[in-house]
Amino acid sequence: MSNLAATDYLTVTALTQYLKRKFEVDPYLGKVYLTGEISNFRLRPHAHQYFSLKDDHAKISAIMFRSAFEKLKFTPETGMKVLVTGRISLYEPTGQYQIYVERMEPDGIGQLYQAYEQLKKKLADEGLFSAPKRPLPRFPKRIAVITSPSGAVIRDIITTTRRRYPIAQIVLYPAVVQGDGAAPDLVRQLERVNATGTYDTLIIGRGGGSIEDLWPFNEETVARAIAASQIPVISSVGHETDTTIADLVADVRAATPTAAAELAVPVLTDEVVKLQQQRTRLYNAMTNRINFQQERLNKLMAAYVFRQPQRLYETYVQRLDHAQQSLARNMRTQLQQTQQRYQLAQQSLQSHNPLARVQRDRTTVAQLAERLNSEAKRYLADRQEHVGKLINGLDYLSPLKIMGRGYSYVTQDDHVVRQTADLKTGPATIHLSDGTATADITDIQPTSED
Repeated sequence: MSNLAATDYLTVTALTQYLKRKFEVDPYLGKVYLTGEISNFRLRPHAHQYFSLKDDHAKISAIMFRSAFEKLKFTPETGMKVLVTGRISLYEPTGQYQIYVERMEPDGIGQLYQAYEQLKKKLADEGLFSAPKRPLPRFPKRIAVITSPSGAVIRDIITTTRRRYPIAQIVLYPAVVQGDGAAPDLVRQLERVNATGTYDTLIIGRGGGSIEDLWPFNEETVARAIAASQIPVISSVGHETDTTIADLVADVRAATPTAAAELAVPVLTDEVVKLQQQRTRLYNAMTNRINFQQERLNKLMAAYVFRQPQRLYETYVQRLDHAQQSLARNMRTQLQQTQQRYQLAQQSLQSHNPLARVQRDRTTVAQLAERLNSEAKRYLADRQEHVGKLINGLDYLSPLKIMGRGYSYVTQDDHVVRQTADLKTGPATIHLSDGTATADITDIQPTSED
């Protein structure tokens, strides 16, 4: 065990304060230029930003306060390589050292260009560039120009407009076109022009310069103000090779101020010549049409219908008579058909009347009962007559009936003698209708056949 007393030990707070002091007084850590890749970045709107910077072998925590972050022209993203300037210090509650970033820019690409590309992608995704473009009026009366009052832009626009279309009115809305206050001033003037509501076309622009000089026309607020304009906007910013966000959002992009004026107004003398040509064409067309119609009128006036106008309606009168007759026939036919349908319906209704049907069924039952009795009686009489005939037939065929008329038959040895060949001499029995007699056969004489 150590012989040190408890009072000889440092507290964690004391050690952390000592290390923090070391960081702050170190001349090499007061301003550090650092390059690395952004990690763990999550944008916190209107707040301090916390993230990390790393390379292949190490990582350091970083913080960028709101005041410094709002000066950035681009939005940091995870994985982006950046160049930062700041100071190294220690955060006492956690004992973690970190860099307090004061400035940041992309590594290998300009900060403004990075911001330009990010805003361009954002607005393109929103559809501001592909939105339907407003057509420029062909003959504008009043043109608003937002630019610097002392630059060459307004002079070129005025000169070109007076030369081409002097009847148009040019109204200058002076604005700051460079520096930190340029974007708000441009937005304010755009809103003023739209609030007036008396302009046909709006030209916004400035002369050439560096990307820093042209940057106000790459601001998001200016782009959205142009997109929200109710007046067609011509953008003329920088040189022909310069393309700003304002150019992409505007309805028409002009390479130069002179080109903007040429797009905004036509050439008055050319339009006058066109009007004269149109006037001549219209006069010739109307003359030809009048001549054609005059010839047509003359032909019509010579037609027989104007000499005998009653012929115009003779056919129609005849057609009307036929139509009336046809209508009357059709009405009669329809009436007859309706009456027939009514009678059929009435008959059908009567035929389906339950009382009538019951009466008919009763009558039918009575008739059938009468027919049944009559047929039964007739059938019984027929059967009786038939039985009587059978009895009579049997009676006629009875041997007793025949023997009653004086006939008899002879039997011998219990056999009926039908011919002499069946008879032999000796006793025989004679059968009569009321009894029998015994005879003795002594002689048999068959009948000779000649």
